[in-house]
Amino acid sequence: MVAGHLQEKKGLYYMVLSYVNSKGKRVQPWFPTGLIAKGNKKRAEKMLYDLRTTFEPPQDLENGEISSDMLFADYMLMWLEIAKTTVATTTFSSYDMNVKKKIAPYFKNLGITLSNLEARHIQQYYLHELKTLSPNSVIRQHANIHSALKYAMKMDLISSNPADKVQRPKPEKYLPQFYNSQELTKLFELTQNHKLGFILQVAAFYGLRRSEVIGLKWDAFDFERNTISIKHIVTCCTIDGKQTMIAADRAKTKSSLRTLPMVGSFRERLLTHKEQQEQNRKICGNSYNKKHLEYVFVDELGNLISPNYVTGTFVELLDQYGMRRIRFHDLRHSCASLLLSLGVPMKQIQEWLGHSDFSTTANIYAHLDYKSKVSSAEAMAGGLVIPEFTGIKNKWSEQ
Repeated sequence: MVAGHLQEKKGLYYMVLSYVNSKGKRVQPWFPTGLIAKGNKKRAEKMLYDLRTTFEPPQDLENGEISSDMLFADYMLMWLEIAKTTVATTTFSSYDMNVKKKIAPYFKNLGITLSNLEARHIQQYYLHELKTLSPNSVIRQHANIHSALKYAMKMDLISSNPADKVQRPKPEKYLPQFYNSQELTKLFELTQNHKLGFILQVAAFYGLRRSEVIGLKWDAFDFERNTISIKHIVTCCTIDGKQTMIAADRAKTKSSLRTLPMVGSFRERLLTHKEQQEQNRKICGNSYNKKHLEYVFVDELGNLISPNYVTGTFVELLDQYGMRRIRFHDLRHSCASLLLSLGVPMKQIQEWLGHSDFSTTANIYAHLDYKSKVSSAEAMAGGLVIPEFTGIKNKWSEQ
């Protein structure tokens, strides 16, 4: 078992391991827990112990020694195993897909070794991928390649990172789609008797991410103080072709851990929803899944509702009722758009949505902030005098 300790940084716990690599160098990699430091020491210590018992220092694929002469494709697969211990499972799922389905097969065919890899090889790969993928997808692959080569530099396998010299694609800025208040009301009315109906209402009203609304537990609701705490998530990812759901007492960022007011209409609906769950449990008896009793959104048999089911069924419902197609995540954007139209300041919207910083909120929704543009126009009109238009004179009118 490798040595390790907890380290607090910016209010969050990190796990720091310590071991000597094959070249005799002391290595101390950091791993995020996703837990705020206050009140979570025992949980963080448990995570540290689990990591120490399962962590294995990276070794070469065959002979225990990483070599600069190994194929770049093989090196990427080796780096993937290292990355697995440093990022969240959902993030690793994306890495796994990029490396195994795209990067490794392409460079395997070229037969290029790690030491012979040049910027032109990587640039040509990006041009190849851009024929079928969006620039943003290729940018994510660039991040994987760059990180892997950066690690190779740390291990003294290469002297420079060829990915630094590559021109990555220009990112495409996504303009979110959203429903207005009339469309949201119509959606709620049409789906109120569907098992997804209440999920849609909560997600749109509070601007929750899919992982946040599915991850709601009953202990998140304080019926005395009328508050909702967003502190648990449920995500879905695919690794090696196997799909799995992952539950965690953490959120995307520290700011994602937030407490919001529970309005009266939701309070009554939640109490009714809980009564219905208890009734389903009694009716189904031993057939009821008791593993997820703490969750708010389960099906009639107590099974946790899958994130992919929510996404897919949402689109089917929109088509069924002839409504304009948007993504489930666009309900979050619809919430922000509605708040802006009601005059809520951008800073408050940032806190409501749980964005880590103000710039994230501003970059996504600034183009919707029409009221601020009106006030800017009025300010300019008051500070800059435009002369009254009296017509245009030309040489023909003067004759």
